[in-house]
This record gives sequence, structure tokens and C-alpha cells, in this order.
Amino acid sequence: MSRSAARCYWLVKSEPDAFSWDEQVANDVEPWTGVRNHQAKKNLAAMKEGDLAFFYHSNQGREIVGVVEIAREAYPDPTAENGSWVCVDVKAVGPMPRPVTLAEIKAESTLADLALVRQSRLSVVPVSSEHWKQLCQMGGWQS
Repeated sequence: MSRSAARCYWLVKSEPDAFSWDEQVANDVEPWTGVRNHQAKKNLAAMKEGDLAFFYHSNQGREIVGVVEIAREAYPDPTAENGSWVCVDVKAVGPMPRPVTLAEIKAESTLADLALVRQSRLSVVPVSSEHWKQLCQMGGWQS
């Protein structure tokens, strides 16, 4: 990929009983809809095609279970009844060889400023390249 040097990293959360990693894999490319938080909306709007994101199961599991790639940049969310909400399309890249739990993340002092920890209720958050590398290492993901 030619823009790999400029690639950004993200984490997107989904409740597995609403939309799971297995459903993402089965669908391959899926619109990431339903985000109704202004900061998360700004994060979606900042995503570029080719960026990578961790797929995180919230509530049940509370762990990074896979990696997705941004396949289509922000466009109007078809599930929004009003407002200027956006969504992106994400494509399944692969499962984390070993899921990385929230407890493991919180136990690492070097991840204390990760947005997942600092802004735990936000459903779409940026991940620094340093944190991306560390989380990939923790989960056995070869990037």
C-alpha cells in the first residue's frame, strides 16, 4: 500500500450481541453505522481508506478480537433519522490470534493514555502507531 507511512489506526467497538466479529467476517465488508456521539463521529470522518482498526467486543468479552480495514471513507449514515451522522465501510482483515482483554490493556502502564482507557464510553477512538504495535504484539498480530 503506497500510503502505509501515513496510515492511521483506530479502534471500533461493537456489542457482540448486536454485531459480532463473526458477523463482520461473514459479511466481509460492512457499513459501521449507528454512531451517535459527536467525538466518535469526528473520528469516523477522519478515517481514510486503507486505515486499520481493531474490532473490539464491548460489554460481553471486552477484548480486541480482530482487525478491519477502512474500505470506504465517511458518508451519510443511512440508519440516522436526522442529523449529519456518518458511517464508514469496514472490511474484515483477520482475527486476533489471541484476543487482548481490557484487563490486560489496563494492566500495561504504557497503555494508560490509550483512548479506550481514558474515554471508555467512546465507540470509535484513534490508536497511536506505538500503541498499535504494542497491542498487535500482545495479541500476536503480525502487521
